[in-house]
Amino acid sequence: MTRLSSEETAQRNQDRMQFIKQYLPLRESAHDLPTIEAITGDASFRLYFRITVAQERYVLMDVTPDKGSVQPFVKLNENFKNSGLAVPEIHAFDSQQGFVLLEDLGSTHLADLIETQFDEHKYRELISWLPKIAGVEKSPWMNPYDAEFIQQETNIFRQWLLESWLDVSLSEETNARWVELNMLLAEQMLSQPQVVMHRDFHSRNVMYCQGEGRLIDYQDAVLGPVCYDAVSLLKDCYIKLPHAEFVALRKESYQRLKHANLIENMAYEQYVYYFDLTGLQRHLKAAGIFVRLYLRDGKPGYLQNIIPTLQYVVEVGNSYKDFQWLATWLQSEIIPMIQVKLQS
Repeated sequence: MTRLSSEETAQRNQDRMQFIKQYLPLRESAHDLPTIEAITGDASFRLYFRITVAQERYVLMDVTPDKGSVQPFVKLNENFKNSGLAVPEIHAFDSQQGFVLLEDLGSTHLADLIETQFDEHKYRELISWLPKIAGVEKSPWMNPYDAEFIQQETNIFRQWLLESWLDVSLSEETNARWVELNMLLAEQMLSQPQVVMHRDFHSRNVMYCQGEGRLIDYQDAVLGPVCYDAVSLLKDCYIKLPHAEFVALRKESYQRLKHANLIENMAYEQYVYYFDLTGLQRHLKAAGIFVRLYLRDGKPGYLQNIIPTLQYVVEVGNSYKDFQWLATWLQSEIIPMIQVKLQS
């Protein structure tokens, strides 16, 4: 990722302050000048700052126009809100410069609350959000999620983790299996009922403000497989749920979606199969993205999540004869190479 020069950084700081002064009620007295505190960003090109003015706090999203657009976030905010989902309030935005002024939701994520003790009640509440997310009004700001895009996502694992990081070239046999796997995953994901999905519905994208859960980072929402968000939540790359609770919550996700007539004629066994294969695709992609964040964007903090994420793939691979080769290959060759990399 291209980094800003010192001159560009200074100009961006100036533009940021100009935006703040334009949309917040500032006075010239020293005690009313805004304080700007950088907040640790997510796994993307977006930057966040906490703005404090006269004891009032806001959060500023900052996206330089050469890296992306704030338009999807702004446009989809209303769609998610209209579906009964609690999302941050937008106070002001400048699409041309890439600034969005948001209400401050604090700094407590679901991941923080369950780090030491699993909370089944919170997960049951979040599962009740699944039909609401699926029922969000479709928008032209939602990018296509077709077979080509799904396969591009899966190949992030091959491009970044295998080839760029581990310097692994697939044998002819493994390459043929990989191509077949990639096509099968896309096929199974597209054969499910297609609904609006958040796409990153996990413990770091749910914040708790005054005890209430709020959904963030919905700007990448697309129309896709019905079980995708349940997979994101229950097979989280950052938090592994206790097995018994996971099984119960997966069943509840099925029941919630069925009650909402989103999977009306689908048997639970079929749902589990879709759930598992959707997880294979998501977790292969995520492992590749963690490496891309390190190699391309200089963010090594996600490397620790690679092996736990691939363990999900191994578990599913061991559950199905057709994917046993994938589990064996990862366990015997790829994960040991990753362990060596992480120790070096």
